[in-house]
Amino acid sequence: MNFYLMLGLGIVSLIVATLSLAAVIYRRRADRRTGSMRQLLELADRLELDLKTCRTGLQHAHAVMSLNPDQPASGEQEARHAIDAGLRSLLQQRIWIRDEAPKASQQQLDHAVATMNDTRDRLRPLLTALDRAQHDLDSAMRDHLRREHDA
Repeated sequence: MNFYLMLGLGIVSLIVATLSLAAVIYRRRADRRTGSMRQLLELADRLELDLKTCRTGLQHAHAVMSLNPDQPASGEQEARHAIDAGLRSLLQQRIWIRDEAPKASQQQLDHAVATMNDTRDRLRPLLTALDRAQHDLDSAMRDHLRREHDA
């Protein structure tokens, strides 16, 4: 009888250990998925802010350089189209996040996060160059106005 009691306790212990392990694995997967979703949404917000910052910077630069700020230059139109295309693409990504991400595999979520990180990485040097150009343009305009004032 002791043998059957010990065997029963062993089986119950094995079942409890298996269920505990399954719960831990499930929780880790759920936490990873939640983290991926949060990261995806944060990246979308940051990318949108980057694109809007770029658009504002380009508008300001073209307004300063243009003789008639109400008439956009051809380069400004191209830049606007590029930024608008980026914002449209981001909107499509947000729609995917809303509609598909909840049922997407972890691999698909990881791919979406990586793609958005890559996009931000490619945009970052452009934002830095735009900021540097804006600073140089502002300095040149101040110098020009100072020379006109002194003349």
